[in-house]
Amino acid sequence: MSATASFDIPAIDYSAIGPILIVTGAALVGVLVEAFVPQLYRRSVQLVVTFGALLAAFAALISIRGMREIVAVGAVAIDGPTIFLQGSILVLAFIAALVIAEREVDPVGDAFAPRASALPGSVDEQAFTGLGWLQTEVWPLFLFSVGGMLLFPASTDLLTMFVALEVLSLPLYIMVGLARRRRLLSQEAALKYFVLGAFSSAFFLYGTALMYGFAGTVSLSGIADKLTATAGANSLVITGTALLAVGLLFKIGAVPFHQWTPDVYQGAPTPVTGFMAACTKVAAFGALLRVMYVALGGVRWDWRPIMYVIAALSMLVGVVFALTQTDIKRMLAYSSIAQAGFMLIGVVATSRQGLDATLVYLFAYGTATIGAFAVVSLVRDSTGEATHLSQWAGLGRKSPVLASVFALFLLGFAGIPLTSGFTAKFAVFSAGVAAGATPLVIVGVLASAIGAFFYVRVIVLMFFTEPAADSGVSVVIPSAFTTLAITITAALSLVIGVLPQFILDLANNAGIFIR
Repeated sequence: MSATASFDIPAIDYSAIGPILIVTGAALVGVLVEAFVPQLYRRSVQLVVTFGALLAAFAALISIRGMREIVAVGAVAIDGPTIFLQGSILVLAFIAALVIAEREVDPVGDAFAPRASALPGSVDEQAFTGLGWLQTEVWPLFLFSVGGMLLFPASTDLLTMFVALEVLSLPLYIMVGLARRRRLLSQEAALKYFVLGAFSSAFFLYGTALMYGFAGTVSLSGIADKLTATAGANSLVITGTALLAVGLLFKIGAVPFHQWTPDVYQGAPTPVTGFMAACTKVAAFGALLRVMYVALGGVRWDWRPIMYVIAALSMLVGVVFALTQTDIKRMLAYSSIAQAGFMLIGVVATSRQGLDATLVYLFAYGTATIGAFAVVSLVRDSTGEATHLSQWAGLGRKSPVLASVFALFLLGFAGIPLTSGFTAKFAVFSAGVAAGATPLVIVGVLASAIGAFFYVRVIVLMFFTEPAADSGVSVVIPSAFTTLAITITAALSLVIGVLPQFILDLANNAGIFIR
C-alpha cells in the first residue's frame, strides 16, 4: 500500500517584496560581474547594476504604496512604516553610493581616494592613479547590506529578523576594513566591529529562543497574543526582552552598547562610515520599533524604565565625550550616539506620535550624516584625509561653499531652527511630552544645549581661526558624484527645516504597524 505525499506550494506576492528581491538579486549579479567581467569594464558595469537596482527598487516600492498586508508566508509585513523606512533606506543608500562611487580604492593609496585629476598639486598625484579597478567588490557587499536593511524593519518574526540582521551586518564588517592607507586602523576597527557584533547577534538569538520558550512561536503577533492571554510578565519574557534589546541597541549605537562606534567610524573609509551611520540606524530603529510596539507593547511598563535610562545616558554620554574629541570623525561618532538617545525618546513614547516623530528624525538625521561625511572625505593633506580638528582651521577661507554646507549639517545636528534637526527634535520632544516623558525631554534639551557648543566650536574653527602656515591641508575638487550627493543632502536639510510639513505628512500617513 502506498501513499502519495502532497503539499501546498506557498503563495508569495513577489511584487510586495519586490524592492528586497531587486536589491538582493543585483548583489548576486554584482558577484558574477566580479567573477566574469574583464577588469577594464568591471567598475562601469558595477555602477550601472548598483544605481539601476536602487532606482528600480524605489520604483517598485512606490508601486506598492498604500499596501497593508503580511506576505511571504507571514514573514514580511508591508505597511506604512515599512514603506517609509524602506524608502528612506533606498534614498540614503543612493546618496551614499554617489560618495562611494568617487572614492574607490586605488592601488597604493587610501580606500576611496579621489582621482588624481581632482587633487591639488600639493598632493602626490602619482599615488592616486588607477582608481576603481581593484576593489569593485565593494558594490555587491554594499547591495547585500542594503538588502538586509530593507528586510530588517519589515520582518514579522524574530528568526527572519535575525537573518536580516546578519545579512546587513556581515558585508559591513568587510567594508569597514577596506581602507588601505590606514590599513591597521581600518582592520582593527573591522575586527572590533565583528567581535562585538557577534556577541550582539548571540544575545539576539538567545533572546529569540527565550521568547519561543514562552510563547511557542517566534512571530511578533503571536508573542503579543500570548502576552495578552498571560497574566503578568514572567522571567522568560523579561530576560528575552532584555536580550533582544541588547542585539538591537548595539546596531543603534546606544549607551552602553556604543563601544564600537568611535573606533569603527574613525577607522572605516569615510564613505562607508556615512553609509553605515545613516542607513544602519534607520534599519535598526525600524526593527526596534516593530519589536517593541508590535510584540512587546503589552509589557511596555517593564521595558520603558530601562529605555528611559538608556536614552538619557546616550544623550549625555554622547555630548560629553564629543566635547573632548580632537578628531572630526570621532566627534561625529559620539554625536551619533547622542542622536540615538534623542530618537529613543520617540520609542519610549509608545504612541502613534512617537512612531511618526522617530520616522522623521531617522530620515532627517540620515541625510545630514551622509552629507557631513561626504564633506569630511574632501578635506585632505599629503597623507590622506585630514580629520584632526586643528587641520580644519581656516577651512572657510579655502572653500567657503564647502565649509558653509558643513556648518549647515552641524547646525542641523544641534537642532538649530530652520534646519532638519530642529524639525526632528521638536517632533520627538513633543511626542515625549505627550507620553508623559517630560523629565527625559528636559534631559534632551540640556544635552542639545551642551551639544551645540562643540558643533559651533567647529564652525568657529573653520571661519574665525587662522590656518597654520604649514598645514598642507587642501580641499579636493569633488566630481559630479560627490557634488550631487552634497547638493541633495544640503537641499533636503534646508527643505525639511524650512518646509517640514511634507515629511511630517508622509510620516503621519504611514500609519501604524500591521499585526
